[in-house]
Amino acid sequence: MNTPITIDQAWEKLSNQLNQAELFFGHGAVDADSEALWILAYCLDVSPSSLLTQLEQSLPLTVLEKASQLVTTRINTRKPLAYLLGEAWLMGEVFDCDERSIVPRSFIAELISNQILDSWLPAAGRALDLCTGNASLAILLAKHCPDLEITATDIDPKALELACQNIAKFELTDAIELYCGDLWNALDDPNDSNRFDVILCNPPYVNSATMSTLPPEYLAEPRHALAGGLDGMDFIGQVLARAKEYLTARGVLVLEIGNEYEHFQRAFPDLVVLWLEVAAGNTQVGLMNYADLP
Repeated sequence: MNTPITIDQAWEKLSNQLNQAELFFGHGAVDADSEALWILAYCLDVSPSSLLTQLEQSLPLTVLEKASQLVTTRINTRKPLAYLLGEAWLMGEVFDCDERSIVPRSFIAELISNQILDSWLPAAGRALDLCTGNASLAILLAKHCPDLEITATDIDPKALELACQNIAKFELTDAIELYCGDLWNALDDPNDSNRFDVILCNPPYVNSATMSTLPPEYLAEPRHALAGGLDGMDFIGQVLARAKEYLTARGVLVLEIGNEYEHFQRAFPDLVVLWLEVAAGNTQVGLMNYADLP
């Protein structure tokens, strides 16, 4: 006879298994505890936050078996959990997720949801999400500022297929336009109809030395969405070179550079940047005004 187990007990058991496997966490879960909670929530078809209110409830054996199998697959494959589940949580929203795009985890999402960008977001106007991936930032922005006209671009047609899927899921097809192309080449030449009040950009920025030592979880993601060249600045330099052309006179560029602050400072020592604080620190995302861009 099987002994009943509570959700809390199952959570501890699965978390211990994940911890002992020495996996890398950071693709939508910060540690083994949060990943184990995510697995249980998925198996019970609830959100991780709501599951925290049900920890003393009994867990059906069939659900425990399903969750245990997912843990085993996670350990054996070293794939990000988001790819195994086909979903990724970001700022309380769940997005469709697969190998067509990296797992959404941009620091810019915090700035949107926590209203830190509100001072620079017009009530109505135009916004661009450059390097949109699965469109998570564009969607969060559209939900936060429903009167904005949003354009989202990416170089990868497969990523844009996933973006289109997510946009339809959130019923935002009329709010977000998608274009395919390499950075600015996805857009027409600058004109009155395609200058933006705010440009969000989370480009590939991982330097080559770091790329060579990434854990297996990262290797499951599209390499071109991560690799930023020798110092990580290849794409960032291209973004900065033309951002001003596509901004209105009062517009801003919000640019994520991750852990590449030292490389960024060496490459662009004279650039005036307002660094915005996120959970990871205050050098991951910079904001640049139209007037301060080259």
